[in-house]
Amino acid sequence: MAHGSIVLVFLLLLSILGAPGLGDPGPLEDVVIDRYYIPKICLREVQMGDFIRYHYNGTFKDGKKFDSSYDRGATVAGVVGVGRLITGMDRGLQGMCVNERRHLIVPPHLGYGSIGVAGLIPPDATLYFDVVMLDIWNKEDKVQVTTLGRPGHCNRTVQSSDFVRYHYNGTLLDGTPFDSSYSKGSTYDTYVGTGWLIKGMDQGLLGMCAGEKRSIIIPPFLAYGEKGYGTVIPPQASLVFSVLLVDFHNPKDSISLEHLEVPASCRRRAVTGDFVRYHYNGSLMDGSLFDSSYSRNQTYNTYIGKGFIIPGMDQGLQGVCVGERRRVVVPPHLAYGENGAGDKIPGSAVLIFDVHVIDFHNPEDPVEIETLYRPEGCNATSRHRDFVRYHYNCSLLDGTRLFSSHDYEKPQEVTLGTNKVIEGLNRGLLDMCTGERRVLIIPPHLGHGESGARGVPGSAVLRFEVELISMEEGVPEGYLFIWHGDPPASLYEQMDLNKDGEIPAEEFSTFIKGQVAEGKGRLMPSSDPDKVIADMFRNQDRNQDGKVTPEELKLKSDEDQDKIHEEL
Repeated sequence: MAHGSIVLVFLLLLSILGAPGLGDPGPLEDVVIDRYYIPKICLREVQMGDFIRYHYNGTFKDGKKFDSSYDRGATVAGVVGVGRLITGMDRGLQGMCVNERRHLIVPPHLGYGSIGVAGLIPPDATLYFDVVMLDIWNKEDKVQVTTLGRPGHCNRTVQSSDFVRYHYNGTLLDGTPFDSSYSKGSTYDTYVGTGWLIKGMDQGLLGMCAGEKRSIIIPPFLAYGEKGYGTVIPPQASLVFSVLLVDFHNPKDSISLEHLEVPASCRRRAVTGDFVRYHYNGSLMDGSLFDSSYSRNQTYNTYIGKGFIIPGMDQGLQGVCVGERRRVVVPPHLAYGENGAGDKIPGSAVLIFDVHVIDFHNPEDPVEIETLYRPEGCNATSRHRDFVRYHYNCSLLDGTRLFSSHDYEKPQEVTLGTNKVIEGLNRGLLDMCTGERRVLIIPPHLGHGESGARGVPGSAVLRFEVELISMEEGVPEGYLFIWHGDPPASLYEQMDLNKDGEIPAEEFSTFIKGQVAEGKGRLMPSSDPDKVIADMFRNQDRNQDGKVTPEELKLKSDEDQDKIHEEL
């Protein structure tokens, strides 16, 4: 019985379609529908009262065309099931999906009947339609939003009056593309909820996160309606937008701060007028990197609060600690505005700076001294012109090790106040006891300045750990030797040990060493006393003939009066 039924149906279909060699079974009772293409995905089917757009070719049984929407270059739009179409079409379009294709055979009583259409469709004509469905919507429809991807971290969403930057692909409901921001190479930038967009897009963008992807389907009455748009969007067309929200902000926004890491020992915070050295990565809200100090292997150095950097960063660096890591989100009106900067920062872009503060200082800063250990009963401290021996470790404030006296066999030696070390270290070594340990924080204007030095970055704040090993009392500036009391009354005669009327270098040296040994005077402290004595002799040997005469020998006090020379 089943086999017989299949044959019967097959024969009936052939007779309906006019297969040759078979008899005419008589008039059709209803529309014959052949769904010869059904899309794999059908989100919606045509129902009574729906508004539709479709293309069709209309022919008679012999294949002669009587009408075609393709020939007119415009789709047909109308409402199904309310009597605006011939009954056969009303029935034949029911249940269609977008992009579905159907062959419809409409008998005369469901078409134009016994009257026909003068000059076009004869009376009692059976009509053959080849239909493709392009669009379906209903006046009760709302914007349909489907989230395709959403970032894990989303602490803010689009609200009305926000300014958004997004990429999109725009298609009709049948997939026909009509526009794309990607093809233009730039985002679409506009305000939301203020009438700059079609109503459906205004609604569809609300609640989005930066980086979110959405599909937004907009019915015609919330898009371009009966007029359509140019040649690309027909009248009464539903629109499908695939949207990627790149970034957004509000004109009333201030900067946003996220404290990623704040050192526990933060004793000072940066204020206006401070000079800050920091590393940063600068990115857009979609994660695109536009700049990085790390790529240049050099910190960015600037004053804050004085207009040398964009206003958002001027604000965002206020209150930072040395070593702090901070994220600063800067809206475009506090960054590069509508014009952007170069080819990497688009107009109206929100900028994200991930900042690591290396150090900061103020041009008025003194040396900061922290005493770690000071021996009890200390009553002798280092003074200007003293000769000191000390150990030190030098680093940047981020802990980067620079130099250490422990890398050498002996401690560092210097006469304080002789410009042999940076001024900040010189100041930090004053008033120390032997055995005392200190930490010195030295600003660059008392260190190596804007230019830096070998291994020391420009404008770097330095941290010294110092320990005073020993000290020797110095001599006043300009002196190489001083007497503890009055000098001998007949100085030249006493220096001239062999009484030959002249004093060679060896005789000069023997006399001075004797004075030191007897406690009558002292040399300028040095690790090389012989060199100091040699300098003294050279100063007294005015004509450089290898011997000092009575006329050449002068005390420092006498030279100061004559303003001739300044050494003994």
